[in-house]
Amino acid sequence: MQRKVVAFGCVVMLALGTSAACGGPAAGETVVGLITKTDTNPFFVKMKEGAQEQADLHGLDLQTFAGRQDGDNESQVQAIETLIAYGAIGFLLTPNDSKAIVPSIDQAHEQGMLVIALDTPVDPPNAADATFATDNFQAGKLIGQWAQAKFAKDGKQAKIAMLDLNANQVSVDVKRNQGFLEGFGIPLGDPNRIGDEKDPRIAGHDVTDGNEDGGRTAMENLLQKDPSINLVYTINEPAAAGAYQALKAAGKDSDVTIVSIDGGCPGIDDVERGVIGATSMQFPIKMAQMGIDAIAAFAKDGTRPQPTPGKDFVDTGTQLITDDPQAGVEAKDSAWGKQNCWG
Repeated sequence: MQRKVVAFGCVVMLALGTSAACGGPAAGETVVGLITKTDTNPFFVKMKEGAQEQADLHGLDLQTFAGRQDGDNESQVQAIETLIAYGAIGFLLTPNDSKAIVPSIDQAHEQGMLVIALDTPVDPPNAADATFATDNFQAGKLIGQWAQAKFAKDGKQAKIAMLDLNANQVSVDVKRNQGFLEGFGIPLGDPNRIGDEKDPRIAGHDVTDGNEDGGRTAMENLLQKDPSINLVYTINEPAAAGAYQALKAAGKDSDVTIVSIDGGCPGIDDVERGVIGATSMQFPIKMAQMGIDAIAAFAKDGTRPQPTPGKDFVDTGTQLITDDPQAGVEAKDSAWGKQNCWG
């Protein structure tokens, strides 16, 4: 069956004037796919390594694809079409556009494929068979609790800059943001929306696109708005690095605490150097390995993954990393972080 499906896929693609689907797996191999947002972000590079290691363990042929840049849905649509042509048993996906990718997932389901979202859920979440991800709300909550404990111990009133991802307010962005605010003790408005809180401790919001340049620009903008900022939440560690550059240029780097989320090795180095006060570590290798395990089980006997009890997804874990531990907030230090980081 696999051999016939793969061969047919090549005929169809050639009829359409492209041979893109014909340079992949050999006939008869059980194919699985990994489709990431990009192939340059270290998070997705490590995810690919984890998926390949586990696919080799199960004797599966892993075919990998990525968007050209963050937000590139069309490349991910084409990747799913290619995997359908290959007769893949299933695939892992970090969606660039959680809503726009759903019709392509539906087409995969029509072919009997198992679809697992990694890191970022699709919209609606049940359009995929399962989601394997960090509990992003919990990741945000941990750094919020740490910051609240630190500011309370130091007797300081916080003035907070919120450096988010982008204007789309995708799930990972919203959950991290709202988790941090709840952890810090700031009442939430709509928990599914960024920026509707009225708490005077929030100096403002800006977006970073999750990169260093964006973090620097966003921090510069918010410092112009409120020079009294002394606590900075960032969507991820590259944005935190950019924020630190802006703070240092303004002569405020020693007066401001930065918190973040990711657990990449450069971010852990920044924790050790005191650039980032605390970060919540994710585990992309584990995420991908668990996803491949689930597809292997599905290929063997049709078993489908079940969510973590009490949640609507499979929680792949998060760990607070800091060298400035606070009472009542469990954490590991940067030495542990270096042994378990990625990127």
